[in-house]
Amino acid sequence: MSHATLTALSPLDGRYAAKAGPLRPIFSEFGLMHRRVHVEIHWLLALGADPGIVELPAFSSDAVTRLLAIANDFSPEDGERIKAIEATTNHDVKAVEYFIKEKIGNDPSLTQAKEFVHFACTSEDINNLAYSLMLRDARESVLLPAIDQVIGTLRTLAHEHAGLSLLSRTHGQTASPSTMGKELANVVARLERQRRQLVAIEIPGKINGAVGNYNAHVIAYPAIDWPALAASFVDGLGLTFNAYTTQIEPHDGIAEFADVLRRINIILIDLARDIWGYISLGYFRQALKAGEVGSSTMPHKVNPIDFENAEGNFGLANALLGHFAEKLPISRWQRDLTDSTVLRALGTAFGHSLVALESLMKGLGKLNVNADRIAADLDASWEVLAEAVQTVMRRFGLPEPYEQLKALTRGQGITKDSMRTFIDGLDLPADAKKALAELTPASYIGLADTLAKAI
Repeated sequence: MSHATLTALSPLDGRYAAKAGPLRPIFSEFGLMHRRVHVEIHWLLALGADPGIVELPAFSSDAVTRLLAIANDFSPEDGERIKAIEATTNHDVKAVEYFIKEKIGNDPSLTQAKEFVHFACTSEDINNLAYSLMLRDARESVLLPAIDQVIGTLRTLAHEHAGLSLLSRTHGQTASPSTMGKELANVVARLERQRRQLVAIEIPGKINGAVGNYNAHVIAYPAIDWPALAASFVDGLGLTFNAYTTQIEPHDGIAEFADVLRRINIILIDLARDIWGYISLGYFRQALKAGEVGSSTMPHKVNPIDFENAEGNFGLANALLGHFAEKLPISRWQRDLTDSTVLRALGTAFGHSLVALESLMKGLGKLNVNADRIAADLDASWEVLAEAVQTVMRRFGLPEPYEQLKALTRGQGITKDSMRTFIDGLDLPADAKKALAELTPASYIGLADTLAKAI
């Protein structure tokens, strides 16, 4: 670990620096500057392609290549140059504008383009699109692959353990059995639903000027259809055009994104806690790693630390995601700056989510089912067959079936023999009585195995 990592204020840049690494090119100051440059260059190209802007001649193919290179080849050294300019301007977006003009230099084919850099734009025209590109890139290249890895692992485990009978617990009490596979399939189904919603979320963007009305655009070029040009430009970035804004895009899309990611994290907190509980019950053993210590004083311990780490980091992410969803859509009148500092923390929420997803995957990879321990719990819980017996009694019209089973089982230790003695005394058809007599807690799983295999 380097000195910089050891002294980092945030664990995402210290202890978890390697895990958060894939997000650094996206959400860092460098990532933000890179996307600002990308937006500025492509807006300049869009202006040059419009025949109505006669003072900006169409760019030659060579000029287009040179302009695109400013964005595509953006380097850390370029970022440092922007920061140096910002030290004078005290304005981060204006520093980007000056940087681009500096890169254009004295190129004769681009001389007339200089004053069309940042043309008719407010800073938020550039910023909102840059942040939207960050969200898009993080979703596609980092978040979805990590979520899909978890879903794929859980699906494999669901299929593998589809028929492994498991004692259910409702309110912490023994209940009708399921299978380990079916319980994991439930999580897969929940995650897949939220994943579909995450993918479907539109990431909006705007480029309509200082208060959203194209004031500067129209006074300069009244004949141009600016809403159409703006829509085409934003759509061309892979975003969704928002035609109605104030100075800022209202961030409803970010709020929707945060809410869905928060729900995904909550589902995975639920999973982490359940797995933690199953480890505590002995249903899962964890693979041992040579040299690893579970406790500084109790040498026997193999703690479920990966699931605990996942739960904690999902919680940290959700605290920020909740704030994003509640704060970002609110702005005083046409603009205030409270969103600016909040948006810079987007990467922190994504970082803790990514650390949590990796910890969860690590924990899932250590699990080994303890089938004997699971079977022993089932065999000690014959009372869970009370539901089956009373339901068959209902079918054949026997009196007060629920009440009879309640008197037999509630709060009492029921054995295999006492349950079968009760069944033997029932006035049921022979085939129904035989089916109940052959039933065990392990075999009373309904369609759990079928449902697990079908996920």
